[in-house]
Amino acid sequence: MTAIEVVIVSFGYLHGEPPPAHLTIDLRDHFRDPHISPDLRYMTADDEPVRTAVLGTPGIPDLVEAAVVAVHAYASGPSAGLVTVASGCAGGRHRAPVFARELAKRLLRQDGSLVSLHDRDLDKPVVQR
Repeated sequence: MTAIEVVIVSFGYLHGEPPPAHLTIDLRDHFRDPHISPDLRYMTADDEPVRTAVLGTPGIPDLVEAAVVAVHAYASGPSAGLVTVASGCAGGRHRAPVFARELAKRLLRQDGSLVSLHDRDLDKPVVQR
């Protein structure tokens, strides 16, 4: 596979509109939210227990692999160029940034893609809900 240029943005739907993207992954409804655990609520994707919880969620590893395939499909199109992926969850502190980082890691490892990663809402306060 040829290296491609990819921008990945994680975000929280509760902090505003999704960023523009070719592919938007909505993690809110189908995957459990670490926010519900008092032990994880104030942690972020920077903390190992959060990464372990998210990546251990059934379906997440398969969805990351499907996103890798989708990125390559976009990149192989006739007007291929930069591919932007947005991953969103409720607050943007747990599921979305873990997913975004894992996607970036797999793209880099698989084919040396040029990946830019931005966690839009990771440092925002915990949303009380």
